[in-house]
Amino acid sequence: MAESSTQQSQSKKVMLSAVQPSNRLTLGNYLGALKIWAQLQKDYDCIFFAVDMHAITSRQDPEELREQTYRALATYIAAGIDPDQCILFAQSHVPAHAQLAWVLTCHSYMGELSRMTQFKDKSAKQGTNIPSGLFTYPVLMAADILLYQTELVPVGEDQKQHIELTRDLAIRMNNLFPKAPLFKVPEPYIPPVGARIMSLQNPLAKMSKSDPDVNSAIYLSDSDDTILKKLKRAVTDSGSEIVWDDEKPGIKNLLTIQAALTGKKVPDLVAGYVGKQYGHLKIETAEICIQAIKPIRDEVERLTKDKTYLTQILKKGAQSANARAQKTLDQVYKNVGFILP
Repeated sequence: MAESSTQQSQSKKVMLSAVQPSNRLTLGNYLGALKIWAQLQKDYDCIFFAVDMHAITSRQDPEELREQTYRALATYIAAGIDPDQCILFAQSHVPAHAQLAWVLTCHSYMGELSRMTQFKDKSAKQGTNIPSGLFTYPVLMAADILLYQTELVPVGEDQKQHIELTRDLAIRMNNLFPKAPLFKVPEPYIPPVGARIMSLQNPLAKMSKSDPDVNSAIYLSDSDDTILKKLKRAVTDSGSEIVWDDEKPGIKNLLTIQAALTGKKVPDLVAGYVGKQYGHLKIETAEICIQAIKPIRDEVERLTKDKTYLTQILKKGAQSANARAQKTLDQVYKNVGFILP
């Protein structure tokens, strides 16, 4: 007798990841997350979602946030995420995320949260009125992960610190209740190529969907002409030789993009540019990006017009996510001394 889909999923390791829907997704989001998820979904029990609760750590226009959440869902599907193979939902549709986050907040320490690099960076930009959500959102992120007994979390290098906090909280809670450990301790999954795509205007900084300079990022919604213009303007350096060198971060970034999109090895790419100018590299990188982004962009536009379909996907995903999350939350509530309803 063939295994049921539930039995099959239980036999696979749980992999979970998510993206904020507060801004347009970029090529960096695609190469560092979506493309990888699509490749891994058959081998793992995958849970993916739009973290709309994380998004409100900064002020959002309500209508725009709703639209961006739909668009994020459409982008996941257009990038190859199969809602029949994965659980795909919106974070706010599963109350257990906030409920577990409060319990974990009560077991986390001010010192470890204040050491979070992203908090220090973002709070420095906020001035005096720093939202408390910026301080505590790594705990919500930990709840996101631990709720589903996650074993692997695909993350970029800049998120490793948050995974370490999640692991610390899981171990801390498990040690408090050793007779019935509450959580699996997750491991980061960091792909070797393409996990960290840099800004086109500042190749020492990561490409960010929230960067105020629109020329710094390639968005998955950009037109072919826009992609070409942005890559022609990409910062390189004063030299002319196309080599893989830490002194040439702009060139390294373009080669990384090509390697991640084509699957070719960097040394092979470099060998193909012997004697060629930077202009060749920029134009050919643009052509590769256009070829990859156009079908995603067109499918996103088609899907975002079908809110009925997207709402059905969200409801189906929320139902599955709630069922899993509630099991973990009940166990946590029981152990900390709450009366279960």
